Amino acid sequence: MKNYTITVQYDGTRYKGWQVQKSTDQTIQGKLQNVLQTLAGHPVEVIGSGRTDAGVHARGQVANFHLDEHFSMDEIFQWLNRYLPEDIAVIAIEEVDERFHARYHAVEKTYQYRIHTGIVPNVFERRELYDYKQPLDIEKMKKAAELLCGTHDYTSFCGNRKFKKSAVRTVYRIDVEKKGDEIRLTYSGDGFLQNMIRILTGTLIEVGNGSRELEEMTEILEAKDRARAGYTAPPQGLTLLHVTYEKDW
Repeated sequence: MKNYTITVQYDGTRYKGWQVQKSTDQTIQGKLQNVLQTLAGHPVEVIGSGRTDAGVHARGQVANFHLDEHFSMDEIFQWLNRYLPEDIAVIAIEEVDERFHARYHAVEKTYQYRIHTGIVPNVFERRELYDYKQPLDIEKMKKAAELLCGTHDYTSFCGNRKFKKSAVRTVYRIDVEKKGDEIRLTYSGDGFLQNMIRILTGTLIEVGNGSRELEEMTEILEAKDRARAGYTAPPQGLTLLHVTYEKDW
């Protein structure tokens, strides 16, 4: 058996997230596994770098799987792109060390959240935008973002209230930039909790619209209480841009 890694792009609009679920066949992982099973003739487990929520997109999701040696990389690559739905594409494939694990060996993930603040909707990119339609104070959002970076217990920003494991994560940076009627929040960290980026975004939006003060950011982190943070921004504005791995892999 050989170990392969693939880079996957998808429009998550009609999917229930990355992870396979018993209640639906509309998941990214499920679609990939089904197509690989038709090639291999037996079940193939596809391991993603992490889960994306229902409605969230990816431009650089990374996954790995093991497959019999008699299949060539080109054959696998062509098969995937021939039979996957039109809103999922494999843009790269590579043979890797048999020990490589897409989730365990990831050292940094970068996501971007796009907020449209103009009155006129962006018709052509509406599936990748949160159409907020209100102005936001970007300078205050930048200052608040700085306060939310670092190594912290991010329980206040976790959407899973029953989460039992450590909620300590390191957010390396949150870049806030304005491009015309759009504000882009780019998050990089060693990993993110369920709904974490969307809750961080909702909190930063509340700073930008004046309903929260900068001083609250530290208080929210220290409280370790989901009720203290802002609302959960909708999924369609969020895209996984890329995943970084240790150089050894």
